[in-house]
Amino acid sequence: MQENRQDDTGHPPLRHLRGAPTNINRLDTHRGIDAHRHDGHQIAYAASGVLSVTTGSGTWVAPPTRALWIPAGTVHEHRAYGRTDLHTVGLPIRYNPLGLDAPAVIAVGPLLRELILAYTRESADPGPARRRMLGVLLDQLRVSPLQPLHLPAPADPRLAAVCALLYADPADRRGLAALAADAGAGAGERTLSRLFRAELGMTFPQWRTQLRLHRALRLLAVGTPVTAVAHRCGWSSASAFIDVFRRAFGHTPGTHPA
Repeated sequence: MQENRQDDTGHPPLRHLRGAPTNINRLDTHRGIDAHRHDGHQIAYAASGVLSVTTGSGTWVAPPTRALWIPAGTVHEHRAYGRTDLHTVGLPIRYNPLGLDAPAVIAVGPLLRELILAYTRESADPGPARRRMLGVLLDQLRVSPLQPLHLPAPADPRLAAVCALLYADPADRRGLAALAADAGAGAGERTLSRLFRAELGMTFPQWRTQLRLHRALRLLAVGTPVTAVAHRCGWSSASAFIDVFRRAFGHTPGTHPA
């Protein structure tokens, strides 16, 4: 069941789903599902392409080796990069195998992948076999490691001004002081460095690397060559990009699943 509520600003109504759906959506690149929330938890998995989920706290991104955990009540939107087969598993609020109350990226091994695919394909079957499949799926989630693929969004206007320059051009290699001056941030490098750690939970170089990895995943999903991705995301060479990508995802961008 779904409710649509108009807000006081005249924006389109926010969809509110009573339960989190279990289904399959096939999305073209750069298409998605607009902001909504549901009363159940949800696992979102892109069997092909790359999926991002954005909330007021930032963006999480997942290639086919990862899935996204979306807790009940979280207002979020989906976006696809590359032709994306989006499989979603809705869970009652009593099922929270990871004990998480914020979105997260979860590693997806071969067994968990097949369980998600099978469970979403057979969503109309309410029988005991399906309940047993869900039990195994939950067991696999409990032992799936979390992945640091969160790009937090700044709230402080001084941070937001600096981050906006890098959102527009991740290849901008200037230091924090030069970016702050160009953005008119009204704060020095030391203050901004402290704000990155306090508000976003990471240093400025760490945040910029996360931004570049997010952008790289999106570009790879639409078939951009590895060397071009490295250049457009700000790495000094393709080899430097490959090294960072391998450490983040466990494989090279040339073997990145599509």
